[in-house]
Amino acid sequence: LVEYQDWLSYAFDAMDADHDGVLAPAEQPGGRGKPITREAHRARLAAAFARQDANRDGALSAKELAAPPR
Repeated sequence: LVEYQDWLSYAFDAMDADHDGVLAPAEQPGGRGKPITREAHRARLAAAFARQDANRDGALSAKELAAPPR
């Protein structure tokens, strides 16, 4: 899970221009939206990981990674 979160956080890191761990509306695509904390972002990724981990073994196989998100 941590490796998955770290890998998919590259976009968050790139958009966090002031490196404060929060994506302000101005830092998000379109320049609007609610602020998103790094913790909230990682929680969303954890939820996505759990949905993809079909066999609940705590790891994503190539088949699970390739499956469309649920």
